[in-house]
Amino acid sequence: MHSFLLFYYLRALFKRLFMSEQKRASFGGKLSVILVAAGSAIGLGALWRFPYIAGKHGGAAFLLVFLLSIFVVGIPAMLAEFAVGRRTKKNAVGAFRTLSKRWSWLGYSGVLGALLISGYYYLIAGWSLQYFADSVTGGMFNSPLPFKEQFDLFQASWKPLIWGVVFILMTHFIVARGVEKGIEKASKVMMPMLFVILIIMAVRVAFMPGAAEGYKFFLSCDFAEAFKAETIMMAIGQAFFSLSVGMGCMVTYASYFKQDNNMVSTSFNVSILTLLVSVLAGLVIFPAVFSAGLQPTEGPALVFVTLPEIFKGMPLASVWAAIFFLLVILASLTSTISFHEVLTAYFAEEFSLTRKRAAMVTTVVSIVLSTVTFFSLFGIDFFNIFDYVTANVLMPLGAMFTCIMVMWFMKKDFMKDELTNNGLCNRRLTPVILFMLRFITPVLILYIFIKNFI
Repeated sequence: MHSFLLFYYLRALFKRLFMSEQKRASFGGKLSVILVAAGSAIGLGALWRFPYIAGKHGGAAFLLVFLLSIFVVGIPAMLAEFAVGRRTKKNAVGAFRTLSKRWSWLGYSGVLGALLISGYYYLIAGWSLQYFADSVTGGMFNSPLPFKEQFDLFQASWKPLIWGVVFILMTHFIVARGVEKGIEKASKVMMPMLFVILIIMAVRVAFMPGAAEGYKFFLSCDFAEAFKAETIMMAIGQAFFSLSVGMGCMVTYASYFKQDNNMVSTSFNVSILTLLVSVLAGLVIFPAVFSAGLQPTEGPALVFVTLPEIFKGMPLASVWAAIFFLLVILASLTSTISFHEVLTAYFAEEFSLTRKRAAMVTTVVSIVLSTVTFFSLFGIDFFNIFDYVTANVLMPLGAMFTCIMVMWFMKKDFMKDELTNNGLCNRRLTPVILFMLRFITPVLILYIFIKNFI
């Protein structure tokens, strides 16, 4: 009898401590939805990859091709994920399982993608914290070593792991506070800050000698280059990867949308904001690069080697460097919040944990994965493996099969009802979007997938 009572007491105590019985949260207004979703899409690629690709492949003409690609590939794929999330009000796995158990593997694919990204993205994001600290203290410019050697020494130390863990804890603090008090509130602060910093930096570099050459590189209009088949495919691929689809982020965020949210309008606004950030980044980076007489590059070398060289020659070098690396931190943090939330929502709902417990599980897993990646345990290059599998396999296949599922395996009016809010809006655009979702978008994403292996 005593054992029986003890069992029920312990079960009740377990539920009280660990299990979540809270009502599912939702984002506040339309602006919150746009800022949160745009934050997920805007990441390091918007700063260090897109501007370079645009400048090399037609400048302003490439931007036109990119816009068309967003409309044909990015927005339809995003809307498919929005529809799955908002209809079910569940995490990535629960959402697909609710619609069809046969397609629940798509939810697991999204969770796996978020998990693998956690293994390397925090480490990269942590670099920006180190460089921000060095900018504030002046250490970056007081060292006698060239910036390339400074970066190499930093990479060879324990510091990337330490700063990566700090970045994980920053992300944890925001996500653990909840959807409204954490993610939504943080996005309302960070996204405007990101735009303000970009505008301030763009104005500053405009007055640097030789800046005109940077504008020419980035914005010269070369339609012959922009409309080459290779460039068009590159624009399609960039449009797909720039909107954070295929890894459960948009499904999870859409599960917090209110039922009257205009998903089509939201997807267009998110796409425009993402493009605007990328364009502003180009207007900051390339005038500065050409002003210093340096060659334009992309990736980590651009942010952590080339740009510090430019800041060194500017008055108030530490101030401008600190402002720029704060921008990099914000762009990284809005992304890490999104894939942390994918995992947190999954653990909370699938294992009946409180949000704080689920966020803690996600944080511990992220620290473990980052540590494994940093040390390349067992001699395996986890960094590049995680990056390759996520970008080349999980994301394109996840997005493609989501489009196929919602258009070919759901009820006939499933997407129509979601896009129009049951006939209340977007009635003219809906047939076009449905046609692309059914026939065009999956084929183009399949091409991206195949192209990655050729």
